[in-house]
This record gives sequence, C-alpha cells and structure tokens, in this order.
Amino acid sequence: MLYGQQPHDFDDGVLHFMAPGQVITVTINKDLVHDPSGWMILFHPDLLWNTPLAKTIKQYEYFDYAANEALHLSDREEAMISGIAKNIEHEYQANIDKFSLPVIIAQLELLLTYADRFYQRQFITRKVANHEILTRMETLLDDYFASGSLIKEGLPTVAYIADALHVSPNYLSGLLKNLTGQSTQQHLHDKLIGLAKEKLSTTTLSVSEIAYELGFEHLASFSKLFKTKTNLSPLEFRQSFN
Repeated sequence: MLYGQQPHDFDDGVLHFMAPGQVITVTINKDLVHDPSGWMILFHPDLLWNTPLAKTIKQYEYFDYAANEALHLSDREEAMISGIAKNIEHEYQANIDKFSLPVIIAQLELLLTYADRFYQRQFITRKVANHEILTRMETLLDDYFASGSLIKEGLPTVAYIADALHVSPNYLSGLLKNLTGQSTQQHLHDKLIGLAKEKLSTTTLSVSEIAYELGFEHLASFSKLFKTKTNLSPLEFRQSFN
C-alpha cells in the first residue's frame, strides 16, 4: 500500500486515516490465500460544515502522520470499528431525513474517539519499538551535539529529528509525551541545558563562549532559556560550584 509515494505500514487489522487531497495506491499480491477485505469511509469535507466535528477533527493527530505509520487493531477493536462502519452504511442506504446527517456525524465522531483510545493503547502495547525509537533519538542527538553541528546549524528542529528516525513530527511528539511526559521540543531543551551545565561546571569557557558553542546567536536567548529551566542564571549556576 502506498500513501502518496511512500510505502504504508500494513498488516492484518490496521486503521488508516487520509487527509483530503491525498493519493493512495493498493497493490494486491496475487499469491495471497485470501483477498484483503475491509471498509473505506470516504466523505467530502463539506459534510462536516456547521457541525462541532468540523473544528474538533483537527485535534486528531493521525491525519498528519507520515506515510509509514498505521494504527494496529486487535480483533476486538477491529470488530468495533467494523460495527460503526456498518451503522454508517445502513444510515447512508436508508431513506434520507433530517436525522440522517446528525446520525452519520455522530458515528464518525464515535469512530474517531475509539481510534484515539486505540492510538494511546498502541503506545503501550508497542512499547519495545517505541523505546527503540527513543534510544535511536538519543544516539542521534549525542552524535549531532558531538559533531559541532550546533555551531553550524543550531539546535536541530523537530522535523529534522523525526525525518532522521523515519517517523512524523506528530508521532514522535506523541510517543515522547507518552514515554517521558515531554514534547520533542522540551526534550531537546532539557538535553541542551544538560550540556550547558556540563560546560559551565567542567570548563573555563565564558558564558558567551558556551552559548555560541550551543548554537545561540544571542547570549540573552541562552541565559533566558537556562534560567527558565533551572531558576538560575548561567553565572549563578557556575558560582554554586565555587
């Protein structure tokens, strides 16, 4: 299965979400014993016009996933989603009345709510893979900091880190939030402050020199971030060791 031009994480019992305007290609392996089966619910964005879901649908991160991520369902979860799809199909095929649209919207909201629950569950049940991503991220950041890239390129962006780990920024932030309670940006800042503490306590470099080595163009920006994280200025932190 291709989402755009990228292969999609695919197996039995998966749930995919596609944003408007996206392209999906499915190629069936002719050697399969059983043909793949499932539901596809497609609706025009105008269907949500003037409904609460038109605003709240933006809160669901999985519409912004990179193309190699999917939500894997258990048999029970798959049955629940299929039940909702059948309800929508039944309502769509029935005689249209003033309740048809609200009922379909309510079913879509229920589907998204369940998907949110399963999404959070997946972070727990796939914790081995998630911790492996976290380990790779730590190695990536250690190498980045040690290479002198902070001076040349500045602090790596969330998009840069996610791309290097082959996940989307939203998935990475959601994973980190679940495992560490922090966003990717907060994790980056904490790692940067840890490096700053090391330099302040083990070297004779001036605060300005340390700020420069950590990729800050302005000393004030470094001092502000350091004090926000530690409640001390860089000088106060250094003086606490004397």
